[in-house]
Amino acid sequence: MMIAAWLAARTLWQWTLLAVSCGAVMALGQAPVDRPVPMLIALLVSFLLYRGAARAGRAGLVGFLIGFAYFILSLSWLTEPFQIDAARYGWMAPFALAGMAALLAAFWALAFALARRARAGVLGLALLWPLAELARGYLFTGFPWGMLPQGLLDTPAAQALAWVGPHGLMLVLCAGAAMMAQLMDRPLLVLPPAVAALASVLWPMTLPAPQMTPHLVRLVQPNAPQEEKFDPDSVPIFLNRMLNATEADPQPDLVVWPETAVPYLLEYAQPVFDQIAIAARGAPVVLGIQRRDLDWYYNSLVVVNADAEVTDIYDKHHLVPFGEYMPLTELAAKLGLRGLAEAAGGYGSGPGPRMIDLGDLGQALPLICYEAVFAQDVAAAPVRPAFLIQITNDAWFGQRAGPQQHLAQARMRAIEQGLPMARAANTGISAMIGPRGQILESLPLGVAGHVDAPLPVALNPTLYARTGDFPVLVLLLVGWGVLLARRISIDGLRRPT
Repeated sequence: MMIAAWLAARTLWQWTLLAVSCGAVMALGQAPVDRPVPMLIALLVSFLLYRGAARAGRAGLVGFLIGFAYFILSLSWLTEPFQIDAARYGWMAPFALAGMAALLAAFWALAFALARRARAGVLGLALLWPLAELARGYLFTGFPWGMLPQGLLDTPAAQALAWVGPHGLMLVLCAGAAMMAQLMDRPLLVLPPAVAALASVLWPMTLPAPQMTPHLVRLVQPNAPQEEKFDPDSVPIFLNRMLNATEADPQPDLVVWPETAVPYLLEYAQPVFDQIAIAARGAPVVLGIQRRDLDWYYNSLVVVNADAEVTDIYDKHHLVPFGEYMPLTELAAKLGLRGLAEAAGGYGSGPGPRMIDLGDLGQALPLICYEAVFAQDVAAAPVRPAFLIQITNDAWFGQRAGPQQHLAQARMRAIEQGLPMARAANTGISAMIGPRGQILESLPLGVAGHVDAPLPVALNPTLYARTGDFPVLVLLLVGWGVLLARRISIDGLRRPT
């Protein structure tokens, strides 16, 4: 109780400084810094701050400030898309970042406040914080970017994703931090779990080499800056880069181009497909392109065969709010936010996850850019694929945190499902990812070229691939219900008769 007593004596400004500093240190776990130990220490400090908050309002404020600082730093790449056309949209960047950070921090604030309101102790927070993260990943189309388990990706602990998924691993982290926070005033008791936690992230990790198929996959990276991607003078340069990479020796069994690689609508792209088929010399080519029907434009992935025919089409179904479609445009117009109102329209949403047939390579689950962020979207595949394909245009996200964090989430999906992933990114990082999340071959950011990699064999379906998030949700709800029932029972016994 000494720590709680010390915290109780702090002023509001001191609490604010402690909470903001805690969130800032916690963000060090995310790429490009990738320091899990400070992140775990900050998680423990978060529980200590919660213990010291005597009222629900103070606890909620602490949760909000921790979350706000964490998301401001870890999501700093959100300002990058607004700089593509800075004259029109640059003014929105700080408001978008601060608004998103505040929205996501509100989930954490609610968890902290409810746990204190229910007098549920650190165990209550250990249940409500993962529940808040589950809600963040699903509500309002979801935005699970930057979860704490993402910071464990290069540690042995990350392999637990195959068993419990990201939300289950979040529960494990919170339960461990809660236990250590409860024992903090007894150093001899807190030492064993602290050593175990450090060992789980610092122990040298050696993953077994994956078994390989005989198929060679070529990932093409044109490195087209977003502001030049659709410029008429630059389009031939980027197309030629991709065609030259496609026809290079040795001949691959599959070629993957990134999102919107062909800068024409599908209905006008046949001349480009003819060139692609010649360059590919019989190999199928998966590429990103836009298409339209009577009602909508779509962000799509197509398969072009040896005869320059489109044999399969997948339309992106999980769209980026404010990026690929604009919610609340009527409200924006009424409020006088002309820049937002003018952005109305965007893409139509595809029907949902579906497979594409790639012949001898088997069926693959396509993911376009943002869709790889959602574990539930990958788990929703109608049948188990042989591998995952992600095409993306990370030129929107700059050259630092955004693309690296996006790659980290792709690696998480591979571990969760026990599936390899072929990832082609416009400006990088293109990579062949093994079924345990290891990067087997890659091209760095800002490099034009291609990388060839054998396609790994998928592992047997993981426990998480079979169950998804449902068991964790049930465990969190039942645990919270038991905790509340016990609290109500204890309160009843304490009432005078």
